[in-house]
Amino acid sequence: MIHLNTDAAVRGNPGPAVAGLLLIKAHQQVQKTTYLGEMDNHQAEFQAAIWAFEYMITQQYTNEIVSFQSDSKLLIDSLNKRYAKHFTKTLAQLLDLQAKFPMVLNQWVPESQNKGAHNLATTALQKY
Repeated sequence: MIHLNTDAAVRGNPGPAVAGLLLIKAHQQVQKTTYLGEMDNHQAEFQAAIWAFEYMITQQYTNEIVSFQSDSKLLIDSLNKRYAKHFTKTLAQLLDLQAKFPMVLNQWVPESQNKGAHNLATTALQKY
């Protein structure tokens, strides 16, 4: 099983956005960040998740069960309901990526339980 946490950080709304991911597989940790471009916070949270699932696909982790956690209620609620009023296309893209894995468990966590991904994103945002 892979444990995946993502978070996005945005300066302004909209503004420059970055994403952080913390991935744990077989007791080994991967920490990554990326610049997402200019967008609002909600879009950045979706894009952070898309980027993380694309990363896992490139690493050939598609045979793994994924426990995915985010502190974005909108993101997790949209994934679990398979509906997002304002992010229909982005949600569809993310659901297509998640469908490449045997099972994905989407779970909201408070920011205090998402510190690894949060710290990665906020630290990376200082560069932009």
